[in-house]
Amino acid sequence: MVADGHIPEGELCRSRTDADIGETLAGVLDRELTGYVVFEPQGSILFGNDERAVLTFEAGVPVLAYHSASDAGGREALDALTGDLFHAEVYELAADALAAAHRVEELRVAPSAPADVLADDETLVDRTRDAAPEDRLADAAGASAVEAFLADADRIDAIRDEARAEAQARAAEWGLAEQLDGEEPPDPSG
Repeated sequence: MVADGHIPEGELCRSRTDADIGETLAGVLDRELTGYVVFEPQGSILFGNDERAVLTFEAGVPVLAYHSASDAGGREALDALTGDLFHAEVYELAADALAAAHRVEELRVAPSAPADVLADDETLVDRTRDAAPEDRLADAAGASAVEAFLADADRIDAIRDEARAEAQARAAEWGLAEQLDGEEPPDPSG
């Protein structure tokens, strides 16, 4: 999972079948767990698939996510975790044992991303943000603004259309309209 392939085994604190992800995340936040949780969809257990996802935490705040079947990290790992009923195992592990994993940028998630993506719980999102260190929130805000922009296909299309129209108007103004792949330039007068 990390550069050397794994996170050291922690001390099992709780193992529950039919676990609610939101409840599990809230419990980790409440106890300010430093360690990790292994989520496994019930279908994965029944059919022998390796659909597990690991989320690590520092003082109850999510730090990274990894989905084994897709070999995805970060937000992609959260998106890959599917299903409603889960088996959740909560492990406590010293912060220094997680330090190497927490430096792997490709696996990091915004503090509130698991509550938002997996639990769809605004109250938990807010609680997690409140508990997160300021430096993690600043990093997440910058990344999420870019992600939000890139995910807004309509906005990107509108910018592209505006740029195309402006280029066509300039081409018409400069007498180069016939060079534009046969596209009709807009009337520059209005």
